[in-house]
Amino acid sequence: MHRQLEASWLQALSDTFEQEYMRKLNSFLQHEKAQGKIIYPPNQLIFNAFNSTPLNHVKVVILGQDPYHGPGQAHGLSFSVPHGMPIPPSLKNIFKEQAADLRVYNTTGNLSSWAAQGVLLLNSVLTVEKAQAASHQKQGWEQFTDRVISIINETNQGVVFMLWGAYAQKKGNQINTKKHLILKAPHPSPLSAHRGFLGCRHFSQANDYLIKQQKTPIDWQLAEN
Repeated sequence: MHRQLEASWLQALSDTFEQEYMRKLNSFLQHEKAQGKIIYPPNQLIFNAFNSTPLNHVKVVILGQDPYHGPGQAHGLSFSVPHGMPIPPSLKNIFKEQAADLRVYNTTGNLSSWAAQGVLLLNSVLTVEKAQAASHQKQGWEQFTDRVISIINETNQGVVFMLWGAYAQKKGNQINTKKHLILKAPHPSPLSAHRGFLGCRHFSQANDYLIKQQKTPIDWQLAEN
């Protein structure tokens, strides 16, 4: 499952992959595939967030819930879609907030250039069945990503955690607020963005904090290809 994992994460998570719940998760995924079910993202992109952002490079964590379940959308980075795909509704609101906050205007939904700068785009659950939202919840991924958050909390210093919506905020309960900055807002989905996500100014706050930590701020302007 994890043979292609980036070296720093592989070292930090090696014991985790030996846990019984991870063995069960692997068996579940193998069974689903054997049944002919289509699973997103493709196998080689399940750990794309980790391979794009090594542990010692993590400066910001944006926590999502599940991968997109439509064809060609999920590529292992929360909220992100590959170049050429339509921008999903929640991401449109993220861009709307960035435009208001920083006058950054993005027109591609591929967030890879954020990941390359140290933004860990982490979903709580890393796989999903085609056209079946939330179909891989409670199979072990949540425990795995809790462990990931715990490792960042323990290992790194001065990380910005953007926790949007009640689900992400609950998952971030273990974070040490003396070591890290937690930014909370409603989820950017069209159902809730108007309740306080729009106007939250998380992106400028994150960069201000990183500068105080003597870290390079994130360039939120996305590369077009």
